[in-house]
Amino acid sequence: MKKILKPLISVIAIGALSLSINLDNNVSANEIANTCKYDSTSKVNPDYSTMNCLLTETALIYDVPPEIVKAIAEGESGNWRHFDVNGEAIVTADNGIGIMQITNQADYNQDRLKSDLVYNIRAGVETLNKMFKRKDLPSINGGEKNVLEHWYFAIMAYNGTKPVNSPIIQATGERNATAYQEKILQIIEKLELLDLTVPHFSREHFQYDSSSKENIKFSEMNYDFDLPYTKSKYFFETNQKVIVTTKNIRERPTTDSQTVGTLREGETVTITGPFEYEEVPTKTNHFVWYPVKRNDGTKGYVASSYLSDAALPSTTPVNTSKDFSSYAKKFADFSTTAWWRDDMIWAIDRGLISGYGNVWNAKTKKYETQLQPNTQLTEAHFLTIFFRFAQKVELASVKNTSTWNKSGLYNMAKKYKMPVLANEESTTSKGLADKGIRRGKLAQLMASYYYGNKVSENEAIQFFLDNGITTATSIGSYNRDEILTRSQISAFIQRYESFVSKQK
Repeated sequence: MKKILKPLISVIAIGALSLSINLDNNVSANEIANTCKYDSTSKVNPDYSTMNCLLTETALIYDVPPEIVKAIAEGESGNWRHFDVNGEAIVTADNGIGIMQITNQADYNQDRLKSDLVYNIRAGVETLNKMFKRKDLPSINGGEKNVLEHWYFAIMAYNGTKPVNSPIIQATGERNATAYQEKILQIIEKLELLDLTVPHFSREHFQYDSSSKENIKFSEMNYDFDLPYTKSKYFFETNQKVIVTTKNIRERPTTDSQTVGTLREGETVTITGPFEYEEVPTKTNHFVWYPVKRNDGTKGYVASSYLSDAALPSTTPVNTSKDFSSYAKKFADFSTTAWWRDDMIWAIDRGLISGYGNVWNAKTKKYETQLQPNTQLTEAHFLTIFFRFAQKVELASVKNTSTWNKSGLYNMAKKYKMPVLANEESTTSKGLADKGIRRGKLAQLMASYYYGNKVSENEAIQFFLDNGITTATSIGSYNRDEILTRSQISAFIQRYESFVSKQK
C-alpha cells in the first residue's frame, strides 16, 4: 500500500500541529480512512497493511511516534483485532473496547467506540498523548516526543500506575519484565526490529504496597540519564541522508521482492520520497518502507527499522586483517565489518569512548556493554569525549557546582569560550545538553576551543576545510544541519589532532 500525503499533513509541519485537533466532525477521520483505502462502514478487521496505515496516520496527526501506538494496539488486542467473527467490537471482561481497549473514558461515545474503528484508534492515541503531557508522571531527559524511550511512563499510565506496573520489583530490586510498559517496549523491539535502551531505575523511586490497588507514588519526577535513545523512524524527509544497517535494498516495499543490490553496513543513502506500507497485506510487520537511492544511482526500498539519522560517514578504509576479538568480547554491538570500526577503536584505545554499561537487551535478556555507534551524539556526549581528548586531567577532577549533574562539564565549556547551547537557567535549557549535535555546531565548538574565543559557524566550517578536519570541499557541502552519530566523532577528533600536531 502506497502512502498518500493528505492535505491536512502536507500543508502543515507535523511537529507544529495542534494537539487538540477536533476530529468529531469526521474531517480528519475521513482523510485517514481515504488515505488508507478503508471502508469505515465495514464490520470486519482490515488486513494488516491497512491497519498499519490507520494506526500510523492517526499517530502522526497527534505527533505521537507510530511505533508506540502500534505496539499498544498489538498488546491490547493481539494481531490488531477490533471486530469478532460476528462483526461486533471485541469487549473484554473489564469493559475494554476494541483495538485500543478503551476503558472508562467518559469523553468518548461508547457506542461509537465499538462501531467505528477509526474513532476507537483516535481515542487511544488521544489518551496516550494526554498521558505523555501529565505533570504527575516522571519524565526522562526532558521528554522529547520523537524519542521512543521517553514514552516509558506515558505507556505505563495508559494501562495504569498500579503496583503491578512498577519498573522495579519492590521485594527484590530487580527489573519488572512483566510490567505493561516493558511488554509494550518488547513488542516494539520484536515487530519494528529495533533495539531500545531502557534505563535501569532504582527501587526507592517507586513507593507502593504490593498488596494494594492504590497508585504508585513517584519519589523521583525527572530522570536525567546519559544513555543513547531511539528516535522514531517515521519522520525522515525526502532528500535526507540516512545510514543503513542492513544488507538488502529491495525492488519493492516487501521482503518478498527481489534485492537490487547489497548494501554495506553503515552506508549512506538518500530518502527519495514518503514512506510506503507493506505491499503484502498479510504480513504482520509493524515497520514501513522508505524509497532510497544509493550514491551509484541504484534505487530501491529499505525497511524503516534499518535507517538512522546520519551525516556522511568516515571514508577511512576498513582493515580486515586485524584481530578484533577483544573488542567484540567487550562490546556486545561491536562490528568487525562496519565502516566506523577503526575510528571507534582509535577512540576506545585513547580512552575517549568507553561504551554504555549495564544496558538491558530485551532480546538476549541480559545487561550488556554497548557502543551504540549509530545513536545520536548529543552536545553533552561531545563535550565529554572532546575534553577526554583535550583536557583529560582537568575533566577527571572537575566538580559539579549545582544539582545539575552536567554543571562541571558545562563550566569547562564556558571556561574555554565554547558557545554551547545548554545551560542551567531552566529545565528546557538543561535539556539541550541531550539533544543531537549538528555538524555546524560541532565545528563551531571545536574551532572556538582552538582559538580561545567564539567564532561563527561559517568561520568554524572554513577552519575545518582549510585544515583537513573535514572531507567536505565547501561550506555548502559540509551539511551543517545534519545530526552526528557517536561513530562519527572520532574521525573529526583524529583529523583535529593531526592538524594540531603539525602546528607544534
